[in-house]
Amino acid sequence: MKLWSIIGNSQKLDGGAMFGNAPRALWEKWSPPDEHNRIALACRALLAAPLNGKTVLFETGIGAFFDPKMRERYGVQEERHVLLDSLREAGFSHEDIDVVVLSHLHFDHAGGLLAPWAEGRAPELLFPNATYLIGAEHWQRALKPHPRDRASFIPELPGLLQASGRLEIVEGEHSRALGESVRFGFSDGHTPGLMLAEIAGPDMRDGQPHGGVVFCADLIPGRPWVHVPITMGYDRNAELLIDEKRAFLEDKLARGVRLFFTHDPGCALAQVVRDDKGRFATTHEVAELSARPLAA
Repeated sequence: MKLWSIIGNSQKLDGGAMFGNAPRALWEKWSPPDEHNRIALACRALLAAPLNGKTVLFETGIGAFFDPKMRERYGVQEERHVLLDSLREAGFSHEDIDVVVLSHLHFDHAGGLLAPWAEGRAPELLFPNATYLIGAEHWQRALKPHPRDRASFIPELPGLLQASGRLEIVEGEHSRALGESVRFGFSDGHTPGLMLAEIAGPDMRDGQPHGGVVFCADLIPGRPWVHVPITMGYDRNAELLIDEKRAFLEDKLARGVRLFFTHDPGCALAQVVRDDKGRFATTHEVAELSARPLAA
C-alpha cells in the first residue's frame, strides 16, 4: 500500500480564532500572521491505495464550492478546485476513488466533495463511484446543527449524500467498506462525533496494530496544536478536547502511530515524541507524501 498527501484549496483564517486563548506573542512564532491577522492554512487530504483492495481518500478539503463573496469571507485563496488537480498529478481522478472517509462535515473538510461553484448551478456531488463514510453521532449533528457551528455546515450536503445511495454511517471501530484495515476512534471536543481514522500498521503486538498512520483532522490540525493546552476558538469544548488529545497522543506514542495533519501548510506527516517534562512534540517531519509505503 502507498500513501499520497493531496493538497486542496488553501485558506487564511484569523490567528486568534485558530489558537483560542493562546496569546499572539506565542502563536505568531508558529504561524506568522498577515496584515489582517490571518494565518496560512492547508486543506490536505490523504490518499491510500490499495487499502483493503480499494483507493481511499481521507477528506476532501474546502474545495471550490463557495461563490466569490463567500470565498473571500472565508479566506479561500484559489478559485479552481485544487484537490482535483492534485489528484491528477498523483495519477488519479475523482472517479477512481472507491471510498471517501470524512472526519466531519464542516465545510473546510467536506466542501471538496462538491463541484466548483458556477452561477445558477445547484451544488453537485463529485466522486461518483465512492462510498462516503461518516460517523453516526456527527451525522446527527450535521442534520440538526447547533447555532454554535451552524455556519460551518453546507446545508445541501447531507441531502446529497443520502440521495447518492452510497452513504455508510459508521457506528464503531470498523466500517463495512474498509473492514479491519482502518480503525476509527471518536472525539467530541471540536464537534460531536469527530471521526479519527487510523490506517492499521503492519506490526501486531498484544492485539494492537503498531506503526500505522492516523488522520488527526481537527483534534490536532497541525504541529502547533500537538502542544496539549493549545486549542482553537472553533472547538465546542476546549477542556474536553485537551483531555481527548492527551489520551490520543499517549496512545499513538505507545504504538508508534504517525500523525497526518490536514491544516499544517508545512508538514503532512510526523512522529510524536515526549520530552522529560511530559510535553508532546513532533519529529521526523515530512512535508509531502508521494507513493510512500506505509511502513517507510
